[in-house]
Amino acid sequence: MKFFLISDNSDTQMGMRIAGVEGVVAHSKQHVLDELNKAANDEDIAVVLMTEKLVELCRDKVYDIKLNRRKPLIVTIPDRHGSSRIIDSISRYVEEAIGIKL
Repeated sequence: MKFFLISDNSDTQMGMRIAGVEGVVAHSKQHVLDELNKAANDEDIAVVLMTEKLVELCRDKVYDIKLNRRKPLIVTIPDRHGSSRIIDSISRYVEEAIGIKL
């Protein structure tokens, strides 16, 4: 079982490739849908990593796969274009744990 990346930028693709994860860069909705369908139908792919921007672009298809198929697991990853508030979460945990606001 392997991971597969569908990204909207080459920086994310290169970083994941260094880690051993193959993938593609897609910009149009149709290209994302085509790659997602190929990955979903590939028996060897267990996890599809998708950047936030592309998940938003193809929200209906992503949720259809998540709700109606056992695999692949689709994981949304933040990238430089994402709006994930990871820093806010980390700051909140630090504040709660030791009482210091960053």
